[in-house]
Amino acid sequence: MQAEREEIMGLRAYLGLMRSLVIYYNPVRRVASNRFHARLLRRGDLAFDIGAHVGSRSRAMRAAGARVVACEPQEPFAGFLARSLPRDIVLRREAVGPSETMARMAVSSLHPTVSSLSTSFTGEAASAPGFGHVRWDRSQQVRMTTMDRLIADHGLPDYVKIDVEGFELDVLAGLSQPLPMLSVEYLPGFRDRTLAVIDRLEALGEYRFNPVLGERADFLWPEWQDAASARAFLAGLAPDAGSGDLYARLVSA
Repeated sequence: MQAEREEIMGLRAYLGLMRSLVIYYNPVRRVASNRFHARLLRRGDLAFDIGAHVGSRSRAMRAAGARVVACEPQEPFAGFLARSLPRDIVLRREAVGPSETMARMAVSSLHPTVSSLSTSFTGEAASAPGFGHVRWDRSQQVRMTTMDRLIADHGLPDYVKIDVEGFELDVLAGLSQPLPMLSVEYLPGFRDRTLAVIDRLEALGEYRFNPVLGERADFLWPEWQDAASARAFLAGLAPDAGSGDLYARLVSA
C-alpha cells in the first residue's frame, strides 16, 4: 500500500509540474513578461525570485539583463530548475522566511502553485473563494534561509519578487533594511495578509505602490501611488476577484 501511495503521489506531482509548465511557458505570456521586466530592470541589476516555481519570472529577469538568484525548495520544481535554468542564474533550493532553520511545507500535488509554509493560510483557504478544489495532500521538509542572509551572500537586490502563498509577511520578517523595489502576490480572499505586508514595508521605509492584475504584465496605474491608495485598491476587490501582484518602490530609490 505504501508503494502504491508513493506512486500515486509521484504521478500527481508530475501532473502538477506539467500543468505549471503549460500555464507559465505560454509563448504569448512569455513575450509579455519579457517586455514588462525589460521596463522594470536595467542590465546588471540584481534580482531575487522568491518562490521561483518553474522559473518563468527568473528567465524574464535574466532576459532583461539582470543577475538573478532564484529560491525554490519545492520538489519536483527545484529539481526541474536545477536541470533547466541557465547556469548564470543562481539557484538556491531553499525557502525564505524569518529564520535560518528547517520547516515543513504543505504541498498540493495537483495545484503546486498554492503549496505553502503558512499553516494558517492552508487552514483559511478551505473556505476561501477559488480554493474549494485544492487539497494539500502531502508535506515536504525544506531548508529555510532569510532575506538578510541572501543579501549578505549576494548583495542588496534592486528588485525582489515574492510569491509564497500567504508567507509573504514571514519572508519580510527576515529583512532588516528597505529594498529598492519588490512585489508580492495579492489574493483578494486574503487581503489582510497583503495589508500587513504594506504595514511592514512602511516600517522599513517610504514606499509607493502599483498593482498588476493577474498575469497582464503591465501596471494598473499610470503613476505610483501612496500606501493609502494601495489599501483602498485592496479593500475594493471582491473576495472572488482574481489574484495579481502589488509592486512597491522605495521613494528614495
